[in-house]
Amino acid sequence: MASGHEKQPHAVCVPAPLQGHINPMLKLAKILHSKGFLITFVNTEFNHQRLLRSQGSDAQSSFPSFHFETIPDGLPPPKNLDASQDIPSLAKSTDETCLEPFKNLLTKVSASYSPVTCIVSDFLMGFTLDAATELGIPEILLWTSGAGSLICYDQYQNLLGKGLMPLKDSSYLVNGYLDTVVDFIPTMSGIRLKDFPPFIRIIYPGDEYMVTFFKKQIERAKMASAIIFNTFRELESDIFDTLSSMFPPCYGIVPFHILEDKIADKSLASIKSNLWKEEPECLKWLDSKPPLSVMYVNFGSIAVMTPQQLVEFCWGLAKSNYPFLWIIRPDLVVGDSAMLPPEFLEETGDRGFLAGWCPQEQVLNHPSIGGFLTHSGWNSTIESISSGVPMICWPFFADQQTNCWLSCNKWGVALEINNDVKSEEVKMLVIELMTGEKGNVMRKNAMGWKEKAEKACASSSGSSMDDLGKLIHLMETLSK
Repeated sequence: MASGHEKQPHAVCVPAPLQGHINPMLKLAKILHSKGFLITFVNTEFNHQRLLRSQGSDAQSSFPSFHFETIPDGLPPPKNLDASQDIPSLAKSTDETCLEPFKNLLTKVSASYSPVTCIVSDFLMGFTLDAATELGIPEILLWTSGAGSLICYDQYQNLLGKGLMPLKDSSYLVNGYLDTVVDFIPTMSGIRLKDFPPFIRIIYPGDEYMVTFFKKQIERAKMASAIIFNTFRELESDIFDTLSSMFPPCYGIVPFHILEDKIADKSLASIKSNLWKEEPECLKWLDSKPPLSVMYVNFGSIAVMTPQQLVEFCWGLAKSNYPFLWIIRPDLVVGDSAMLPPEFLEETGDRGFLAGWCPQEQVLNHPSIGGFLTHSGWNSTIESISSGVPMICWPFFADQQTNCWLSCNKWGVALEINNDVKSEEVKMLVIELMTGEKGNVMRKNAMGWKEKAEKACASSSGSSMDDLGKLIHLMETLSK
């Protein structure tokens, strides 16, 4: 029975069931909670169990005004209960099976806590919009990537219509065709075919479904009351202006971690979202290193590589002679465990630290970090930019190619590494980033963006704080 919260606005927050989507949604939920919202946070049953294993029971403990619930994702349990699920299968299953369980959940939490006044859902969980429409509940979407990648997804139909995609066969991956510059993308002058989210190439199983899936979600999104972007306006101002003419009201209230630190209730600090167990010992190791001396290497929660690519990265790092902190997930290597060459471990044992997962925001803000070798996931990109750390980008899939292009070409904070990675290139890029002329320019640019990110979150005049105020006003108005 609901009690004590009848007049409190109640937001049900639904992330897409992937690490890079859960993190920003949880931060947003804490920010909304600080503004007076009762929160119900909805994970899939599969990810709820992973969070319990990685974080302990306290990580998902409910508070009087911050509750956790689950819905099934519709997939059979995988063999590896601690590995990321197949993306196309997960997208298809949630879209086709989650509507009824979600509607039942809305009924349950409305009766148990207080009536749901707003749904805040990941852009990719479009079934929630169907539920919101049916039940007459306002809905706001969170696009967890940068605004630039949404422009590219929206252009899928144009690429198909102009015959630029899909690729005719796999030879087009390597024959230079992907270097073709596309000149009709708003705000993205100079972007190449290779810089688009690669589902549109339709080469791998599941790609064709993902093209259809994104087109469907973009059309659904136009029914939402507003869209929150995981970016700040200064970083993508021209892109924001373009999207504002295509979608419902758009708000940029990032960096989330800066806003969370400023305004979130500290009593919620025990609520964590990492699906792998963090190894904070790496922070003590970083304490022993000089400023700007360490290369941080992390390919995120989904990216995988071949055993040979792993070896090339190993020896590239070794030959650069710089200290490094390398996060190596157990499922980083395709079809195998991430086995590093014994000779590499012997040669770099005194200047390398290997961990399975880490508190990345703390790592990137550590004074010893001089550069970041990354897969260009958006959370990593925005956290690196807002920490003033330049990057070497090795994008894997989805929005990562676009994020890499933006980082290298619009923001001047990154170097791109060839997909067919070679140790000599890794070595040269690490050296250039850490002490070269280009690296120094990129570090200066990154520090400039850090200052702008902090200004965006300033309590009185920042763009993110201003957008947050407008968003809260809209949500409160919709909740009446």
